Amino acid sequence: MYSDSQLQAIQKLKQQLEGELFTDKASLVLYATDASAYRELPIAIVRPKNIQDIKVLIAFAQEYKVPLIPRAAGTSLAGQVVGTGIVVDISRYMTNILEINKEERWVRVQPGVILDELNKILEPMGLFFGPETSTSNRCMIGGMVGNNSCGSHSLVYGSTRDHVLAVQAILSDGSEVEFSALSKDQYIDKCKKEDLEGKIYQQIDNILKDSEIQKEIREQFPDPDLRRRNTGYAIDYLLETNIFTETESPFNFCNLITGSEGTLCFMTEIKLNLVPLPPKENMLVAIHHKTLKEAFKANLVALKYHPVAVELMDHIIIEQTLNNITQRKNRFFIEGSPEALLLVEFASESRQALDDTAELLEAEMRTEGYGYHFPRIYGKDISKVWALRKAGLGVLSNIPGDAKPVAVIEDTAVSSKYLPDYIDDFMMMLEKYHLNCVYYGHSATGELHLRPVLNLKAPADLKLFRSVAFETAKLVKKHKGSLSGEHGDGRLRGEFIPLMLGDKIYQLFREIKQNWDPSGIFNPGKITDTPPMDSSLRYEPGRKEPVIDTIFDFSSTQGILKAAEQCNGSGDCRRTSFIGGLMCPSYQASMEESTTTRARANILREFLTHSTKKNPFDHKEIYDSMDLCLSCKGCKSECPSNVDITKYKAEFMQHWYDEHGVPMRSLLIAHISKINWLGSLVPAIFNFTITNSFTSNLLKKILGFAPQRSIPKLYRMTLKRWIRKEERKTTNGAINKGTVYLFVDEFTNYNDTEIGIRAYQLLTKLGYNVLVTDHGESGRTYLSKGLIRNAKKIAIQNVMKLKDIITPESPFIGIEPSGILCFRDEYIELVGADLKADAVKLSKSCYLFDEFIVKEIEKGNINQEQFTDKKQHIRLHGHCHQKALATTASTARMLTLPQNYTVDELKTGCCGMAGAFGYEKEHYSLSMKVGGLKLFPEVKNTPDDVLISAPGTSCRHQIKDGTGKRAYHPIEILYDALKTK
Repeated sequence: MYSDSQLQAIQKLKQQLEGELFTDKASLVLYATDASAYRELPIAIVRPKNIQDIKVLIAFAQEYKVPLIPRAAGTSLAGQVVGTGIVVDISRYMTNILEINKEERWVRVQPGVILDELNKILEPMGLFFGPETSTSNRCMIGGMVGNNSCGSHSLVYGSTRDHVLAVQAILSDGSEVEFSALSKDQYIDKCKKEDLEGKIYQQIDNILKDSEIQKEIREQFPDPDLRRRNTGYAIDYLLETNIFTETESPFNFCNLITGSEGTLCFMTEIKLNLVPLPPKENMLVAIHHKTLKEAFKANLVALKYHPVAVELMDHIIIEQTLNNITQRKNRFFIEGSPEALLLVEFASESRQALDDTAELLEAEMRTEGYGYHFPRIYGKDISKVWALRKAGLGVLSNIPGDAKPVAVIEDTAVSSKYLPDYIDDFMMMLEKYHLNCVYYGHSATGELHLRPVLNLKAPADLKLFRSVAFETAKLVKKHKGSLSGEHGDGRLRGEFIPLMLGDKIYQLFREIKQNWDPSGIFNPGKITDTPPMDSSLRYEPGRKEPVIDTIFDFSSTQGILKAAEQCNGSGDCRRTSFIGGLMCPSYQASMEESTTTRARANILREFLTHSTKKNPFDHKEIYDSMDLCLSCKGCKSECPSNVDITKYKAEFMQHWYDEHGVPMRSLLIAHISKINWLGSLVPAIFNFTITNSFTSNLLKKILGFAPQRSIPKLYRMTLKRWIRKEERKTTNGAINKGTVYLFVDEFTNYNDTEIGIRAYQLLTKLGYNVLVTDHGESGRTYLSKGLIRNAKKIAIQNVMKLKDIITPESPFIGIEPSGILCFRDEYIELVGADLKADAVKLSKSCYLFDEFIVKEIEKGNINQEQFTDKKQHIRLHGHCHQKALATTASTARMLTLPQNYTVDELKTGCCGMAGAFGYEKEHYSLSMKVGGLKLFPEVKNTPDDVLISAPGTSCRHQIKDGTGKRAYHPIEILYDALKTK
């Protein structure tokens, strides 16, 4: 597509930029998609550092006719940031909050500022930016302005357009301009200018003073009462200003720029209006409905009571949340199997006022026959419900197979009063095409995210993709709505603008684009002159996909390729450490798109799909992408699409080794339990060797370990040996509460033996018969290094040995979270079809130590009287695998069993050690960066009389290396709290 001279010029461009430029294949693949159905490889990626870089890019684009595609978080649903030009990623450096004026309630930001981060900073001032998107924890202000984003509370706060006060931008000729509200005299002065800025004002003046055009705009644009109208350029907003209409609203080109998708200018600064924080008391009524149609009618009733939000979820989304570890915990309020949920939120200064409103609402709903269950949710639990709703887009990717609910008509908006009739017509259209559909969205404002289920890999469904879009556009027009309510036109809906607004208005849009951007360098092919909406799709219709053999069982996703395809690009993995969460530590530390879960899934999908090699995993690009994954499992839990990069990485590494051999260091780490066994024969010599500065440093240099790390020492005897000795002298007189089997994992057996001893003693003192049966190591080290054939053998052996011994009455209890959780996670997908049922059954009786203790507390078998009444505060850092696959709530509960023990759980993600990852020389720096994000500062600021607790062996080592402080296993703390030892 591009000439040799253009390609050569791009390579020279790097020298003119302070920011970075990338042209390698992996980078181009990462930026070839967003959260839409589209895929186009750009020619280059640039991450500008400042305004001068933007000017250089514009000059280059003008000279070489290479378009610029602005990109923030890359969560667009209509292909806005997909194209063949230079993708300009402002999310890396243009991220500063420049000025906050509390008194006048405004803030000035660069376009790469994240919405939730902005609001966190504003919160102590009693202010926030009102529009709230479902992607608020990673979306950026520039993207919100580009798409005119709205969100769940637009009923109160409107859209982004309603809050943009001023925009500083660079025009296509390289000139800097500021757009803001103008008086009539200022407007006239702008029209007199002879530069490009003047031409822009002159053109809009000529257009909107034409009475015929005014009439056409008022006839063709959506119902003015519809606040969510985002089709085309917002000249209807400019018309209703005091320059052209009898109104007090001043003219402000920000109304046009908002929603223009980067097609008119390049924004560098944005000034936003701020609003006071909502009332302190909130309540959400989650109305359960038996039918969708009932929910749409109930929406009109709910609006009579002046809610701040009304959101809809249908049964498909509700069911899919069952398949996500994190969202499963947020379903606490759901009763039965509702066909739809209507989430109605109210805000007030008084709880009583909220309850009074809820009583009236429920009474009218029941009178009308709408709803069968009306739970009320208060306080912090409300955020859990909204998290469930926000996960809607992501969880839809979990539907097995190639047929998915697709983004094609997912942004329609009609006035809420027309919504029931519109949906009736829409359902009739679906019946004609024999299609199913997912319904969710902002029913309060008439915005529904309708997603018909289509297989875009099938040519027949690709035709339906266009047909459904066309038919829906006609229905939206019939009901005076907007084809786009908040997601924008992009390349998906642009070709339907003539149908929605008429040819005359569409030609005006083309003229506006031409006047602002004569050479077409700003994001061409969006809104106007778009390519066919069914071209350049992520998947090639009719393509025969490769069948890829794997060691892990990927049958639930119909193969590893489809597992990678579950990533829809919504970017949940781009949350920063400031926002919090476990996923994704490598991104939080590096802020590189290449280290996100999304990037790794995209790279895997791209190369597995198009590989021509016998071993389709044999691509260095996949290796490089996976290399910095810490295998924390955060994505397995927190990615709504259930993308499990830890699993994909382990599978990939095995196939990579098949082609390239296993490095010595990986072999030694994987087989560490065998090395430790040999060392346990002469532990004193082993420990001297690894602690002596000369021999230790020599070993670390040979193995490629970071010299700053200390190799874990061996205990003077193994835990299994200690228990055998203890069993000979233990009497069973006090044992009456049942039998438990202790899992002696490879870390506790050799290194953390004293913790294992305390676990045995604690259980015995509490009245349990503790047994150790024949079992192997967990296989965690093999899994972490990708030697999953070895791990598979271990899993099979352990399941065979334990399946007839371990029962709910005699459970298997683990000390190291990453060890025992293998039984509940990887084993099930490793043992094979013959043993899978046994593995599942066994997993249900495998507990973390604290989980078992809490269960016994609930049964009344363990109580406070057995423990000290002294005061002790504890700060808990949870293990990644425990946070992802189970919960740390049980750890906190166990630690507060002594009546005066208190716990606060540190809001930390991954510690950064991640098994052997942090020991490896090339990963040491990133490991310490991850630890330094939150964990190290929190531990360092902890008073000496407060205990630090961490269940994970790696976590405790990382805390020691990073802070010099000792962290205790929760078992040690509880044992020390016993009254009688």
